[in-house]
Amino acid sequence: MTTINTNFESIERTARSNKSATSGHSLQDQPRARYSRQAIGWLIVALILFLVSAVGASLVQTDGGRVEIQDMRWETPSGYMLSALLFKPDTATVKTPAPVIVASHGMLNSREMQDSTYVELARRGYVVVAIDMYGHGFSQIVTGPQRDASRGTGLYDAVDLVAKFPYIDKNKIGITGHSFGGRSANWSVDIDNTVPNPLVSAVLLQSADATYIDPKTKKFFNAYRSRDVAIIAAKYDEFFFREKRPDGTMTIPGDFLSTKNAQSFLHFGAAPEDFQDVRAADTVYTQSVDGRQTTRAIYTVSMTHPWVPFSAASTSRVIEFFDRTFGAPTPIAKDSQTWQRKEAFNAVGLVAFAIFLVAFTKIMLATPAFANLAVEHETEATAIPTNAGRAWLWGGLVASAAFSAISYMALFQPVQDLQPGFRTQYPPLFVGIWAAANGLFALLFMVLYYRSSGKRQGLNLRSAGVVIGLRQLGQTILLAAIVVSAAYLIVFAGDYFLKIDFRLWVLAIKSFNADHIPAALKMLPLFTIYFVINSVAINSFNRFTLFGKEWLNTAVIALFNALGGIVILLLQYVTSFRTGEMHPMIQAMESIYMLPIVVILFVTAIVSRKIYRATNNPYLGGLINAVVVTLISIANTQTLT
Repeated sequence: MTTINTNFESIERTARSNKSATSGHSLQDQPRARYSRQAIGWLIVALILFLVSAVGASLVQTDGGRVEIQDMRWETPSGYMLSALLFKPDTATVKTPAPVIVASHGMLNSREMQDSTYVELARRGYVVVAIDMYGHGFSQIVTGPQRDASRGTGLYDAVDLVAKFPYIDKNKIGITGHSFGGRSANWSVDIDNTVPNPLVSAVLLQSADATYIDPKTKKFFNAYRSRDVAIIAAKYDEFFFREKRPDGTMTIPGDFLSTKNAQSFLHFGAAPEDFQDVRAADTVYTQSVDGRQTTRAIYTVSMTHPWVPFSAASTSRVIEFFDRTFGAPTPIAKDSQTWQRKEAFNAVGLVAFAIFLVAFTKIMLATPAFANLAVEHETEATAIPTNAGRAWLWGGLVASAAFSAISYMALFQPVQDLQPGFRTQYPPLFVGIWAAANGLFALLFMVLYYRSSGKRQGLNLRSAGVVIGLRQLGQTILLAAIVVSAAYLIVFAGDYFLKIDFRLWVLAIKSFNADHIPAALKMLPLFTIYFVINSVAINSFNRFTLFGKEWLNTAVIALFNALGGIVILLLQYVTSFRTGEMHPMIQAMESIYMLPIVVILFVTAIVSRKIYRATNNPYLGGLINAVVVTLISIANTQTLT
């Protein structure tokens, strides 16, 4: 995750330039003028991209204004506050009530992760409610056993509410959930089976097993009774669709249709010894249950577990299932999908966010309060001066990438075992500890290099920006806080006015509740250790050109920053796609956590380099990255108590 190199001639020139820049007021005006010209242009670009992202995503998810969106927060019968987005098409009225679908994301996600479902169903005339499960997003943290205390982690509480809406068809209430959201759907069915007048009439499980075995009798049974039910089963799912063989080994998800579980489900809960035919995927089977014609289906898709809610193929199955079960008020072909446009607009916001961080920082450097943090001329890079420097460079690149991958796998289970004692968010805790370990490794590497070679070759820690004064440090901390606050002001505005955030698949920059702040304060020191040391390593110890191109150096550094994670993903998914099994050394959640991390590590390296060139200060970019990544982490997971 970090690298080391020697390049001191340009750093010394920068230090002399900085000294001249602070000796008189006229020279201080030079960086102000330069940054005000260049950075304002980039800031305008960022703001335009933010606007395009927010308005474009809003237009898609409102179907051009034909779908009303409400942000709902209410106290449920469980006694907790639940958050949800309500999508109400203009065709849903008291006179023309519409089917309603309550949708749930999976564990460690938020309501926006079901955007392919709610965008496509809402534009087809369904009322859709996308919840934040308890402990996720904006919903209240649940203490005690989640299943018993929160009625399907909030999913059934939402069903309870929407059943009272005057513009919904009470005979057409469906539920769907991805991963743990699918489990929540199963628990909601259990609850619905106990009430005098069951509410749910259709269930779609996305990347989640059905309930196959009666917990009391330990025999196959029909848990869903006369409801229409279907499963979207991913061929390379990391968690579900496995069954123990007689020899104790497990089947692979790609063989799910041949298992007793799948065949019993398609035979409406019958025991395997009671039927002889083998039923197939992507086929709808019908049987009369309690006097109602009821359907079962298993849709197979060739993808991984987290890919399912981000797929046109699986979204087609969502549309197909509910259209067949309830009938779309506004029929649209299942392959005619627009949610990808929303994702594209959301992704534009991610790009705008990174540009904004750098541009706004440079603009603030042109103000009197922070002008002395700016350099008169951006630091220049030169070629690697010595063979020893080249050896330290490439040795550091390889060592840091190897340590990153090895430490990630080594720390995963021990931190998971320790987590309950910390009483905080687990993935940020694990990722934070791993990041801090990598930061300390980089620090050790830099100390060894400085003492053995760097000092003799002329490395001056003050000239390189490693040593700064207390006043500069205070200004650095203040400026980092201002920059992050300004960036998140835009994020919160997008959520408040248009109900959008900035995301691409599993990477999201979104707003958060005040009760996330304690978790952020716990995690911030861990991320600060890594990102500050990382910025020192890739900037103060690592300014050079490759083939005369500094941008090539920046690209290589950014690539190696993320290389350990890339290796883990390649090991996991090449193995999975070839064999159907997970890599024996990598747990499923390890690779899923890594998906957004590799992007974050790549982009933050570029951000810190851009800011360092304008300041000769590695701490400013490091602190900005640390706070931003902490906020990204705590807003996109489950908060535990």
